[in-house]
Amino acid sequence: MPEEGLGLGATRRFAQHIAETKFSQLSPLVIHAAKRALLDFMTCAVSGSAMPVSKALLAYFQESDATRIATVIGSGERLSAANAALVNGANTHGLDFDDGHTHGSAHPSGAIFPAVLAAAEQHQSSPQAILLAAVIGYDVMTRIASAMHPVSAQRGWHNTPVSGVFGATAAVASILQLDAAASQHALGLAGGFAGGIREYLEEGAEIKRLHPGKAARDGLLCAEFAARGITGSSKVLEGRYGLFNVFVGGQVKWDRLFEGLGERYEINQVYFKPYPCCRHYHSVVQALLTLREQHGFNAADVKRMEIGLYAVGVHGHDHKHCENLLDSQMSAPCAAALAIVDGGLAAHQFLPDSVQRPAVSRLIDLAAVNIDPECERIYPQRRSGAVSVTLQNGQTVQMRILDPKGEGDNPMTDADLEQKFLVNCTPLIGAVRGQRLLEAIWNFDQMRDSQELFDWPQT
Repeated sequence: MPEEGLGLGATRRFAQHIAETKFSQLSPLVIHAAKRALLDFMTCAVSGSAMPVSKALLAYFQESDATRIATVIGSGERLSAANAALVNGANTHGLDFDDGHTHGSAHPSGAIFPAVLAAAEQHQSSPQAILLAAVIGYDVMTRIASAMHPVSAQRGWHNTPVSGVFGATAAVASILQLDAAASQHALGLAGGFAGGIREYLEEGAEIKRLHPGKAARDGLLCAEFAARGITGSSKVLEGRYGLFNVFVGGQVKWDRLFEGLGERYEINQVYFKPYPCCRHYHSVVQALLTLREQHGFNAADVKRMEIGLYAVGVHGHDHKHCENLLDSQMSAPCAAALAIVDGGLAAHQFLPDSVQRPAVSRLIDLAAVNIDPECERIYPQRRSGAVSVTLQNGQTVQMRILDPKGEGDNPMTDADLEQKFLVNCTPLIGAVRGQRLLEAIWNFDQMRDSQELFDWPQT
């Protein structure tokens, strides 16, 4: 990027944003949005901790890490701050149930909150400092992702770890109260850690689960390194060999990067998931569930099913091979088939034994996924989808959803988020602990310490 242009001083501007934003500047709306994000993070971190990948990660670190500084959410185990951030980040993405940002096509909570909480526990930061750090982390991560998307995804990058390491770095820099110069070095260091490719889509590889945790761990390290005087590239975003030139060939939405910076916070723009599968086709699932209820058809009644999405949603998500959990969660035909057969979606339905049921397999095979021109036209402003189902009696029923449940004009309410937490976490932590945690999160900005988030019984 030349010295003149929209990208001039991009890294420095974010560094100043990190250093100069104070909790007192945040409106009640932004603070409440941060608490909503914290609640959904807890839901996903606790429920995801029961997944095999999560258990394998924890087992390894239990063997090799005797530091015992930071909490593994949902258990009494403690690891180093960096390792706890990695495990908690992977847990958060373990069920593909975590929040996201449509414009950036990235999942912030698993990159931001694990880094923030690990650093905050180590440095005994206040609840207000935690909320501020989360707001800043979400802001930096999702603005960078939005500026690169969809070019980054089309090139095979996974926006969550690529932009997430910058968000996690920014969040921990806030926890450490780094000044603008040190924050700029921290972001410069993050550029050396940025990475993560979408090849997992081809075979359902479990590396995807680790991507948010990698970003959380690396971001925490970058901020801590900068606090100790290690330098990073001062133009890591806009430089000749900076992130935007290297990752997307300079195809950057500079206006989206800084639009309303310091006035509008991206944490208000995140979506929350009602279904534990890829967000790209939640609109399709919602449409099919609605049509099923309205018209009273079942799986045997379906003769043909056509799914319309935008290009990013089609490519990598139109596959019909569902050999493992991630394979199934990334497949639009699979989610559509399960919705029709079962009338709802939960994580266990995506397991191989469930997907291999004859009724489900038949619907997967007959589903056709294509690019819908209208969906493509309005993406990424809206994550829409269209379905057309032809029944055995010749009737065709259709529906288009502009905003799936959880975002835009169709948000999840506070009560929806509470229900999601209680349904998924009560079996693991008990009703009493669940209610106590809910109360702590909703009152987090008024609390004097953060201990309730770290008080887990030994498992």
